[in-house]
Amino acid sequence: MLFASALGGAALPLLAKGRIDLSRVSAITDEIARSSADAVKFVQQYGLKWVELRNVPGQRKEYIYLDEAELRAEAKLLDEAKLRVSFLNSSLLKVTVPGIEPVGWAKALAEGKTTAEKLEARRKSDAVKWERRMEDLKKGIRAAKILGTDKLRVFTGWRGADVNAVMPRIAEIINEMAVVAEKEKIHLLIENEGACNVGSCAELAALLKMVPSKYVGLNWDPMNGMHFNEQPYPEGYQMLPKHRIANVQIKGKTVLDYPEKLDWRAILDGLVRDGYKGQVGLETHIFGDGQIQASHDSMKVIVGMLKA
Repeated sequence: MLFASALGGAALPLLAKGRIDLSRVSAITDEIARSSADAVKFVQQYGLKWVELRNVPGQRKEYIYLDEAELRAEAKLLDEAKLRVSFLNSSLLKVTVPGIEPVGWAKALAEGKTTAEKLEARRKSDAVKWERRMEDLKKGIRAAKILGTDKLRVFTGWRGADVNAVMPRIAEIINEMAVVAEKEKIHLLIENEGACNVGSCAELAALLKMVPSKYVGLNWDPMNGMHFNEQPYPEGYQMLPKHRIANVQIKGKTVLDYPEKLDWRAILDGLVRDGYKGQVGLETHIFGDGQIQASHDSMKVIVGMLKA
């Protein structure tokens, strides 16, 4: 079983219990570089052993949709660099769930950020994605196996007006996918995402109570819960089922001098106390021409913190 049980003995020194160090740090490649080769150079520069994958760096192609030859070429590049994949990010279930009207769409239309024609095109595209969701899940599982990871990200559908009311429906969808994933020994990690039906720690905890499979856990992104005025740590974190946390992501703004900055030393120490065994991955998410530099700046802070 992937997910670690909470450990007792909180008074023991953290170092004795496996304090998180550079050997457990990862980074999403398409935000740290514009090519796979440059992403390898980035993580090697900082002595990292892991990468997270989402889109091929410099391309708008998700790894889960690559053909087998492309996947094996990417896997070979990482293998030759002695790097392992900690987590495969995907856009699975970032889609309109039938019967759940996305509230963000109406807002965007009202604010003039989109048009009715664009929304209709998006609705049609989402309908196709919804119908092929199980096929796409199988593609994600195939990609994960080729790339050597057993953790695959999923979302919870574009956010509706009343997430509490639709939570049982979302659980039903995830439970259906979990049956397939369990047969393949791939763990589905639900991410809290503000634009989706599960955005906060409270919502993550509520959903997971309805999804019993040991092959479904969570990818915790502390900054995402801030969209709901949630204090990520310790309040938000305390709501989570600790034994089901299987990946943690660090946004660049939470380590650099932005209003979203968090006390990551406290967060990491808390994870260790609760028996977390996985990786923490940098997801820079500071966009524009300065993204690569922001990735370096973020990683330097992380490295410095872990060496202190």
